[in-house]
Amino acid sequence: MAEVATDWRELESRVFMQTGKRQPVVLVRGEGSRVWDEDGKPYIDFFGGTAVTSLGHSDVALAEAVADQAKTLMAVSNLFYTVPQLQLAELLVEYSCLDRVYFSNSGAEANEGAIKLARKWGGLKKNGAFEIVAALDGFHGRTLTTVTASGTDKYKDPFAPLPPGFVHVPYNDVDALAGAITAQTCAIMLEPVQGEGGVNVPDDGYLSAVRQLCDEHNVLLILDEVQTGCGRCGKLFAYELTGAEPDIMTLAKGIASGVPLGALLAKEHCAVFEPGDHGSTYGGNPLACRAGYEVMRRIIEGRLPTKAADDGAHVEQRFHSMQDRLEIVAGHRGKGLMRALALSREVAPDVVAKCLEKGLIVNGVRPDTIRVLPALNIPREDLDDGLDILESVLAELSDE
Repeated sequence: MAEVATDWRELESRVFMQTGKRQPVVLVRGEGSRVWDEDGKPYIDFFGGTAVTSLGHSDVALAEAVADQAKTLMAVSNLFYTVPQLQLAELLVEYSCLDRVYFSNSGAEANEGAIKLARKWGGLKKNGAFEIVAALDGFHGRTLTTVTASGTDKYKDPFAPLPPGFVHVPYNDVDALAGAITAQTCAIMLEPVQGEGGVNVPDDGYLSAVRQLCDEHNVLLILDEVQTGCGRCGKLFAYELTGAEPDIMTLAKGIASGVPLGALLAKEHCAVFEPGDHGSTYGGNPLACRAGYEVMRRIIEGRLPTKAADDGAHVEQRFHSMQDRLEIVAGHRGKGLMRALALSREVAPDVVAKCLEKGLIVNGVRPDTIRVLPALNIPREDLDDGLDILESVLAELSDE
């Protein structure tokens, strides 16, 4: 038997594929909006596993629900009916504009399903149309197809040749979208707010204009709400901020507050999958769906989207104050509790490192951009404590 490892970072360097650069911290415990490392040092978490921990860490009621489901039924084939899956599906349909649901294990899988669904619809309803128009700087996942749909070359170039059928245009440019639509276009695929692209918020009216464009050309609108959905942007779903209803929508991240779960939703007119078209061994298993039902029910009943809107306005005020006083802050943007600070220099890695030293976890989503994604139920005291740390770090860098 192998010896018990004590230097976890050294072990990782020997046995784990090096697909990304980790922060030099081993996290071992979480509670609410705080996590602790192996040395007992606490951190306020403004990243939440990339918007995953919507109810914070180790939520007691969620843990009890998951434990109860684990003792009851964790996984069976989707050839059988299971109760948590259908309870969650009904809840999502009731509170959205969509009619049908299919569950997966991640946002990438949900987007993969959305692409398949749009292409089948194009084959059946639009003379074989198969192309999807997406946005530069967009992000839709890491599978070969979803990374191709994404509009970031550095994620795609190492894996060429890539699947055909994707066209990219600048985000927030309706004319560019209109110019890219052809007889072969079956769908437009966008994020309501670009997450990995830097928390890029489009102009008011952009998505409603895209919706009109789709209607005029008989093209489906796919909204990737993997990061923006489940209360994150101040509404249960970000499309509600725009008035532009999608034909297809994808969810994941915060839907189960850390338990792996994704969802593909579609309106009846384009829910064209038939038996054998799509499937998943683990997708929609009772354990994940019980977690998802617990989380989404509490987000809705606890009015957490409204709290996210209020807290987001508070963060916006704090960011505006920082911009007024600190030369390093060039601007800010976001919706709800999906926020970013634009920096006047490419020092985001320095900000992240200095914040970590002081007990705050933030994300450098771009070299000149800091992203914050706190839990939807974060106490205002924790929110302000974290913002105080961030401001102190920015003040230090402004003086350098």
